[in-house]
Amino acid sequence: MSTNLNLFYLNFLKQSGVNFFLQNFPIKYYRILNSEESLDNNQSPKNIQDILTLIQLKHYIKESNICPLKNQAKQTVFSDGNPTSKIMLIGEAPGIEEDKLGKPFVGAAGQLLNRMLKAINLDRNSVYITNVVPWRPPNNRTPSSEEILQCLPFIQKHIEIIKPSLIILLGGTAAKAILATTHGITRLRGQWHQYNNLNIKKTILTRAMFHPAFLLRSPIHKKEAWEDLQEIQKKIEINEII
Repeated sequence: MSTNLNLFYLNFLKQSGVNFFLQNFPIKYYRILNSEESLDNNQSPKNIQDILTLIQLKHYIKESNICPLKNQAKQTVFSDGNPTSKIMLIGEAPGIEEDKLGKPFVGAAGQLLNRMLKAINLDRNSVYITNVVPWRPPNNRTPSSEEILQCLPFIQKHIEIIKPSLIILLGGTAAKAILATTHGITRLRGQWHQYNNLNIKKTILTRAMFHPAFLLRSPIHKKEAWEDLQEIQKKIEINEII
């Protein structure tokens, strides 16, 4: 190779941001991580905008002190189900059983949710489940507006990472938070909505319905919930959402 050509490539590399060359024999700069570790976990970004994976997000939320609910909860309830699913279910917040076990929807409401999913040929392995708020409010009360705002970046990033084709909002708290509205669940259910995120190129089809816990307290509304489930099943079949 001629001297001029060498200089050309060196100049090209310099302009491309290359400042030095490694030696011929590579140095082993990495170490083997055990099954409980990951590079994402050890180097979790300081800013939520820089988070790219669920592992990073889970670590970030666990380390966050932005919401006082964390101090009263036993543990952070992150998610359950299939993270590769295109169907994402979002509830309100963990209850007492969820706080004990560290998974969303494992109490009586979770058992009803399992039956609701089965009714439209789904199960917990074919959907992805999480909550707007990852910590249990005292006495299972509804999260305050301030608490929801504090946790909103978590669920927004969660949606951004999962990139679902369909979001099912369980209850008024989740519906109002995700759809950014003051309307109640009675007005929001029974119709299709669209969720938009600046970091997601596509618009996500969204359906709000009654929370399973509400249906346990008010079984008279199960008929309306069944209507929503049927519409969800139709949309899944028509759009081949898996």
